[in-house]
Order: sequence, then C-alpha cells, then structure tokens
Amino acid sequence: MNGAHLHLIVTHLPVLGVAFGTVLLGFGLFRKNRVLQQVALSVLALAGLAAGAAYLTGEGAEEAIESSLGAAKPFLERHEEAGLFGLVAAGIAGVMALIVLANGRKGRPISRGLVVLNLVIALVASGTLAWVANLGGQIGHSEIRSGQGAPTGEAGERGESQ
Repeated sequence: MNGAHLHLIVTHLPVLGVAFGTVLLGFGLFRKNRVLQQVALSVLALAGLAAGAAYLTGEGAEEAIESSLGAAKPFLERHEEAGLFGLVAAGIAGVMALIVLANGRKGRPISRGLVVLNLVIALVASGTLAWVANLGGQIGHSEIRSGQGAPTGEAGERGESQ
C-alpha cells in the first residue's frame, strides 16, 4: 500500500460520515429524538477527525502519483487547495458537535438552537466535502472533468461520429 492508496481509503470517511451525520441529525431534529441527535453529533465529531486524517494523507498521495500526472497536475493542485477548506468545514462541524454534546451531558436537554446551528454547519461541510471529493476524482478520471476528457469509443477516437 502506498500513500495514494491510503489517501483513497481514508478520504471516503469524512465525506460519507458528514453526509450521514447530517441526515441523521436532521431526522433526529424532525423526530425530536435526543438519542438520534446524540448519535448524529457523535458521527459528525468522528467525521471531523477523519477529515484530519484525510488531509494528512494527502501529501503522501501526491508524492506517490506526482511523476505520473501529466495533464492532470492542475486538477491535483485544485484538489489540494480545496482540501484545506474541506478540513476546516468538517473540523468546525465536528467541534460544534462536541460542544452541543457537552452542553447536553448529564441529562440536561440539548439546546435545539445549537442543534439547528450544527445542522446548518454540517450541511455546508457536506457540500464542501462533496466539492473536494469531486475535484479529487477529476485527478484520475478524465471522464468527469468538466468539458474535457469525455470518454470515447473506437469511432470517437478516430474522429468519426458515433
């Protein structure tokens, strides 16, 4: 396993964790279910930690693939820059989740206002991480790059219509 492989494994945790935690938190708010809210907040806190791991493995991934990038190098640079925004967004959602959990410990009611604020932050973080993941996918997948590198069949490669 090299740095790129490790990064690809770890990066799915914050993306999916924040998305799952956000949906679960919204559902917990809708149902007014304290246990669901606590579980969702815990998921968001763990996803924030996973975002740190994903960010830290990025440099090793870059070193592993840098020599073979060619035309994809600008995509790596955009992903790397966006990764910092993803880390900050997931980190804020995770820290906020810990604050809300601490606020509601020892049987005290969880502040609905803080939970709603955390939900809004988690929505922003989820969108940010989706953007970062999309940019990362563009590094190795030319078929998802906007307006370029669309997959073609044999006819398309020869310049004929398909």
